[in-house]
Amino acid sequence: MESSPAGHGDLRSIGELARTSGLSVSALRFYDRSGVLPPALVDPVTGYRWYTEEQVLPARLVAGLRRVGMPLAGIAAVLRHRDEPAAVRGLLDAHLRRLEDGLADARHELSRVRSLLEPAPAPAATRLVLRRVDLAAALDAVRFAVGMDPDLPMLGAVLFDVDPHGVRLVATDRYRMAFGRAPARVTGPAVRAPVPVAAVDALRSLLTGPPAGAAGPPRADAGPSAGDARTPPGEGSAGGTVTVDLDAGVVTAAVAGQRVRAEVPADDFPDYRRLLRRTVDDRPVRRVPVDVPTLRAALRTAPTVLREHAGTAHRVTVLGLHDRDGLRPLGPGELTPEGPAADGPGPLRVGVNGGYLLDALDAAGARQLVLELDGPIGPLAIRRPDDPDVFSVLMPIRL
Repeated sequence: MESSPAGHGDLRSIGELARTSGLSVSALRFYDRSGVLPPALVDPVTGYRWYTEEQVLPARLVAGLRRVGMPLAGIAAVLRHRDEPAAVRGLLDAHLRRLEDGLADARHELSRVRSLLEPAPAPAATRLVLRRVDLAAALDAVRFAVGMDPDLPMLGAVLFDVDPHGVRLVATDRYRMAFGRAPARVTGPAVRAPVPVAAVDALRSLLTGPPAGAAGPPRADAGPSAGDARTPPGEGSAGGTVTVDLDAGVVTAAVAGQRVRAEVPADDFPDYRRLLRRTVDDRPVRRVPVDVPTLRAALRTAPTVLREHAGTAHRVTVLGLHDRDGLRPLGPGELTPEGPAADGPGPLRVGVNGGYLLDALDAAGARQLVLELDGPIGPLAIRRPDDPDVFSVLMPIRL
């Protein structure tokens, strides 16, 4: 039986810590080698590892986080910030979102596998009934990020990702990605359908009524038979609601007796969950509270630097992040003709398209936001502190 080194009678052996924490001895050795949970003392003669009483709680935390599949980097971050409740909550919430997205992905994949093994039934339609105000807010949160490149038609749409509790809306043009969510009463199976931007814009105008002086209600029909269908009287009008039907590659929205109908594009929308995990959820971040009117005013007058990408020169706004001053565009005295001044340690510098950042701030619809970033070439996330489902991601420009 191992005994504590001379003069260190209060230390626990690796076996004792394993029994107390729920980690195996081999796991404790692994977390020692990875630098996550090194022992307090390693006997230079025997190589035995010894731990203090204060290391029991971190070991139990590691065991619990390991059981829920948190990555090694995430476990290390929780231990580093365990005296910062807000930071730990953010790390745990991000991992929970990963688990929920992974479960949704698994459900979709298992559904696909079952369809390969079983005779395919006639596809069931999915119907959503939402409040107009909720759908309007979700559309406003993502519309700015819809792609307009004719060579990438699959990005010229807003993805409606329906689950049993509502719909998540997603838009991206490769340089930015935006997310919104609206609760809904859902009947029918979960479904993902990219809705063309023309239909999205027509639907959005119906949610608040036609503009004053308009000759008639806006309409977005696609497909040879679009003009033949009729909406049943009163469909979607009760209680300020909108009804959205997704059936056999066609989406139809009914609002107060008016209708928007469009065919779902054949091109696949990008797998945003995988992209989101790679760009946002799997990285440690710095969270910076931002007063939107102040940052918006600063962005409108901020100087820019020129950077070339694919043979084209782009104007880049440089944001500086300093522990004392927070986040702000760098001023003329802090930039050189070639780029940001680099004398001294200075703040962290991130290059962005200033117009894109203004779009994201406006779409968020809140006076106070939180910006998350982890370095000069990591994605910048713009979040509402009161709603984790509404946020956008902006890709930086290398300085």
